[in-house]
Amino acid sequence: DHNKENLFNSLNYDVAAKKRKKDLLNNKAKIQYFHQEKWIYVHKGSTKERHGYCTLGEAFNRLDFSSAILDSRRFNYVVRLLELIAKSQLTSLSGIAQKNYMNILEKVVQKVLEDQQNIRLIRELLQTLYTSLCTLVQRVGKSVLVGNINMWVHRMETILHWQQQLNNIQITRPAFKGTTFTDLPLCLQLNIMQRLSDGRDLVSLGQVAPDLQVLSEDRLLWKKLCQYHFTDRQIRKRLILSDKGHLDWKKMYFKLIRCYPRKEQYGDTLQLCRHCHILSWKGTDHPCTANNPETCSTSLSPQDFINLFRF
Repeated sequence: DHNKENLFNSLNYDVAAKKRKKDLLNNKAKIQYFHQEKWIYVHKGSTKERHGYCTLGEAFNRLDFSSAILDSRRFNYVVRLLELIAKSQLTSLSGIAQKNYMNILEKVVQKVLEDQQNIRLIRELLQTLYTSLCTLVQRVGKSVLVGNINMWVHRMETILHWQQQLNNIQITRPAFKGTTFTDLPLCLQLNIMQRLSDGRDLVSLGQVAPDLQVLSEDRLLWKKLCQYHFTDRQIRKRLILSDKGHLDWKKMYFKLIRCYPRKEQYGDTLQLCRHCHILSWKGTDHPCTANNPETCSTSLSPQDFINLFRF
């Protein structure tokens, strides 16, 4: 009965999608538009239908990641998802999904080259992907990658080219000559620095000017950063004392990130509707029969998204 319910719901969604496409084709507009659904139904349990149609590759093709990377609220989410797929799930993608993955990655790199933001984040992503591919291409003939091996070697060369482009970026100083960060009162500077969630950003900011160097060493700043990312128990296991006998929160932070995962925070995430089991971006219309669909949505982290398709 459980499997029949999954199949029945899936068929209903397919019929609804086909009807909308037919209605769009029959309208009197001069330009015909094929509506592309930007959601996917996640079958409950492990069924033949799920193994055939509800895969990580299918979800990756359907959820419009190309548009998501243009949204600053979703950019880091997509990059983290690309990194997780590169680490262990690349072979789970179909041939089309693998091609789509590389196309999206190319758009991400081009965006970073144009706006000169998130450079370190994309460098780490490319290095992770290149390392994984080095391992996978050595297993030729074992069906670990879809497509000709020469195509993947070419893609690896492209990744190296992207890495070189990122390394050659010269950050241009803006022509704006108004108020700068260092012109703000110290309390405001410190308040802004407290909103940085990555200790490496604090270190980089401290290298800009001597005054910022002093602020970036503030013990309370690093203490809050440690308490934000890690539990009290994790912190107690990694205590480091300074020469003066105080807790060295800065050294503790960098020791902790080597031992435990940091807390992830995103402006916008993929969401799973608990009522109809449809996966989509927040604000995306989907055929939900709940009276109040917004109350049925659960936010998913990138790892939660991947775990949905492990069966």
